[in-house]
Amino acid sequence: MRVNLRDLTDGLRQLGLGRGSEVLVHSSLSSFGYVDGGAEAVCAALTEVCGTVVMPGGSWDLTGVPAPPGLVRPRNAYWNAESWDEFDEKLSQATSFRQDLPVDRWLGTIPETFRQSRTPSRSEHPLFSYLAEGAAADRILAAQRPDWPLGPIEALDGDVLLLGVTHTSNTTIHLAEQYLGRSRFYRYGKSADGLWVEYPNIPGESHRFDAIEPALRRATKEVLIGRARARRIPKQAVLTATRDLIEADPAALLCTDDPTCRCAAALQQIS
Repeated sequence: MRVNLRDLTDGLRQLGLGRGSEVLVHSSLSSFGYVDGGAEAVCAALTEVCGTVVMPGGSWDLTGVPAPPGLVRPRNAYWNAESWDEFDEKLSQATSFRQDLPVDRWLGTIPETFRQSRTPSRSEHPLFSYLAEGAAADRILAAQRPDWPLGPIEALDGDVLLLGVTHTSNTTIHLAEQYLGRSRFYRYGKSADGLWVEYPNIPGESHRFDAIEPALRRATKEVLIGRARARRIPKQAVLTATRDLIEADPAALLCTDDPTCRCAAALQQIS
């Protein structure tokens, strides 16, 4: 399967997207098949069709550190350094946050290519930054605070766009969880040389989030672009469906068979 720029733009327009659209994009380049121009073509198509494009830009793998010894938050499901010597070593190995840090590889090739090829704006959360380009980029990124990393999703006036990925990548579900008091974790990052900071309201696991799909079926527009399943879901529909599921069942969208998983800690937070 071979996909070119026109295939990409045509597919996005078939979803009803246009210059007034604000989209939060979660993506997998390999899902399309062979793309002429690679990830850069996907980024070009998104910015050509949509008014504002937002992507995750986290650099956790470089900036993250363990919790200091003795600092244990209840129901936090995280590990502590065994000693201050170990913590200082991990802190020295971590990278201070900078605007030009690469995006974590596990977020996919497309966000890092977006950072390199489109020169988007980037928020400054050391663990959980976002990238944005377009008319509403500054407004959306300004909604993020150190204590509220999901602020850009809250500020988005538009849609979640899943390009070849499942709802396990859909961070908007985490925002709905946090509105209900669930999946609010503390994590630790290096914000400058020798300086570590505790960051609250970091979201939890997402490996059971595909259970939301039936509840979103009527709100979802879907096309195939190459082999990729491209889905557009209104942000508000995701928030509403998540709220309804959790209010009906506090364990919804969580695993319940692994007491060591962050899902267990998330459930304890509202029990």
